[in-house]
Amino acid sequence: MRDAPEMASAPSILPLRLESVSYEAGGKRLIDGVSLTLAAGPRTVILGPNGAGKSLLMRLCHGLIQPSAGRIDWLGSGEARQRQAMVFQRPVMLRRSAAANVAYALKLRRVPRSERAARTAGMLERTGLAALAGQPARSLSGGEQQRLALARAWATQPEMLFLDEPTASLDPAATGAVEDIVAQMHGAGTKIVMTTHDLAQARRIADEIVFLHRGRLVEQRPAAAFFAEPATREAAAFIAGELHW
Repeated sequence: MRDAPEMASAPSILPLRLESVSYEAGGKRLIDGVSLTLAAGPRTVILGPNGAGKSLLMRLCHGLIQPSAGRIDWLGSGEARQRQAMVFQRPVMLRRSAAANVAYALKLRRVPRSERAARTAGMLERTGLAALAGQPARSLSGGEQQRLALARAWATQPEMLFLDEPTASLDPAATGAVEDIVAQMHGAGTKIVMTTHDLAQARRIADEIVFLHRGRLVEQRPAAAFFAEPATREAAAFIAGELHW
């Protein structure tokens, strides 16, 4: 098996800091004064009931939308766009082969043409998709498409990867395959930030928990402490399945 690509040697873009970040839409404040720091290392899982603002917060961090107030700062702000990636619950596949989807991402990142084929092949092998390299990406199963989205992101060697409920529509086997790839990426040095509605998955993956409720940051704590002894009534109710909004 080919080795996973090593992280680039450029100065780190982490930590990512949010200071009093708010986001409003339709006259409603959906993210309300969130301040937090996302440092290199621990796998961060964002939890909260439906409507808490998990996906919105991640999109703000990734730069897909801009805050209505507050600041979002990367340590290496000039390079942040090229050194982070995001995978969605339903990834968009280009109308081309699985291999070409990965190669196109490398082209956008200006990876030299001479390196693209080898890096693409390595990522498809690493994610268990080598045999499907020539298949149209849109013909793959949901689990295979999600693995391809991860391969596409991983090939660009992101320092931070945002994952927005990447296994929400997958069966247990496909979920396990995705979690294994995420673990490999973490082991290779990529900072993982992930949303999930699955508490069992959060327990398996998280090193730290960011807990949101009604657009506010309620807790940011090590995962073991969060699950063993939540510091707030809202978090305790959520873990017990009693907090729905």
